Amino acid sequence: MSKEGSSATKAALKLGLTCSAAMVAEAVTYPIDVVKTRLQLQPYGAVRIAMELVRREGLRGLYAGLSPALIRHVFYTGTRITVYEWLRSAGTSSSCLASKLFMGLTAGAVGQAVAVPADLVKVRLQAEGRLVTAGKLAAPRYKGLTDCFRQIVATDGLAGLWRGGGPAVQRAALVNLGELATYDQAKQAILATNLTGGDNLAAHTASSVCSGFFASVVSVPADVVKTRMMTQDSAAPRYRSSLDCLVKSVRAEGLMALYKGFLPTWARLGPWQLVFWTSYEQMRRTCNLGGF
Repeated sequence: MSKEGSSATKAALKLGLTCSAAMVAEAVTYPIDVVKTRLQLQPYGAVRIAMELVRREGLRGLYAGLSPALIRHVFYTGTRITVYEWLRSAGTSSSCLASKLFMGLTAGAVGQAVAVPADLVKVRLQAEGRLVTAGKLAAPRYKGLTDCFRQIVATDGLAGLWRGGGPAVQRAALVNLGELATYDQAKQAILATNLTGGDNLAAHTASSVCSGFFASVVSVPADVVKTRMMTQDSAAPRYRSSLDCLVKSVRAEGLMALYKGFLPTWARLGPWQLVFWTSYEQMRRTCNLGGF
């Protein structure tokens, strides 16, 4: 096999492993994401929302919108990890923290720009159960993933699939600034000090814990804005733009409104990072691709 063919095969294999690890992490932690989304849309605590959700909608309610969430990660995580590794291999100062932050920011923005339609459908399906139980809808508007896509296009055109795309891309850029750069930097520091005795599960676990926390801190405000923009009525929008949503939210609910859902976000991002990075690193090792 030629060098070019070998490189293409490795790239395709890495992409497949990335998507597989992301889908596993998404499925394991998805119920926390549902609670986080509901928390950002109403003024109750996470525990109360989770209990009410299960009581009214059953355990199935915890997995509303799972299909588009899994599909989203094929595009989102597959793209962002690939872009980050490509930028890192192409750069001359990839060991510099500032360089890692820039690469994470760029990779996240590109990945989310590709995945916005699936993200929009996921948020819409997550919010359906809340609207029905609140009496705002007599029955769910969408029969499933395909029907939700079809109705959005029929109502708002293809451009409607990117509604809320601006704050979604901003959030993803910030998440990956915190996630990819932190994981890369933390792992590099851990390996340099030989704290865990090498590039092993302990190193991956410690790095993913750091990654999940910092990704949550920098991304939650943009996540709140993204959720509110995506779930507002397109016929009578409450917010004109992401900035308008941010300003109105702070004026109405105070500065801490921007951190609604922080604990469930961290509670989800932490385990998500742990499951993703440990499984992804192990998959790479099994396929003789080396560590991330």
